[in-house]
Amino acid sequence: MTKIVNIPTNTGADVQTVSEAVSRRLKQERKKRKITLDELSRRSGVSKGMVVEIEKCTANPSIAILCKIAAALGLSVADVVNVSDAPSAHLIESKDIPTLWTGNMGGTARLLAGTSGPNMLELWRWEMFPGETFASSGHPHGTTELFHVEKGTLHFIVGDTELSISAGCSAVAKTDVPHAYSNKGKSKLIFTMSVTEIHQSGREI
Repeated sequence: MTKIVNIPTNTGADVQTVSEAVSRRLKQERKKRKITLDELSRRSGVSKGMVVEIEKCTANPSIAILCKIAAALGLSVADVVNVSDAPSAHLIESKDIPTLWTGNMGGTARLLAGTSGPNMLELWRWEMFPGETFASSGHPHGTTELFHVEKGTLHFIVGDTELSISAGCSAVAKTDVPHAYSNKGKSKLIFTMSVTEIHQSGREI
């Protein structure tokens, strides 16, 4: 249904560049915090083998895996792929914006920008073709997502609630439970999404 991180060179940073950034940042942050591979695996719920492959730059992790590992280190996904904010303000060039998901019909999810973790805000742009779906097992407690549909209709399921969000409409949802985005229509779906994750006292690392 989906492919693991696959990044077309014409829409932003290429897959090798992103993989290298992820590998370098995760290894750096893990060692800075003096966390072993076994401990990071335990905290994140990601197998040690996968963590090792990511640090060796021999694996391209999915969005779900990136979220888990970043959270275990007190980081945001934007931190890990190097599109988090710097002091004051800075520009993120189009060529540096990573695509972190591709659907089987060519749809994409691009992480446009984000702040540093653990309290973080991310801005995404999704394009989904008819029949494509992305599912998540849920984010950390308190995570909220805001949606605005530019084109098509977003079929959104969160917990026991189903929403059909048509072009020009917006929605708000707490996504710390399983949820999914789908394009059940006959035309291309385009929507922007912000993700906010706030921790009152931060994570213990």
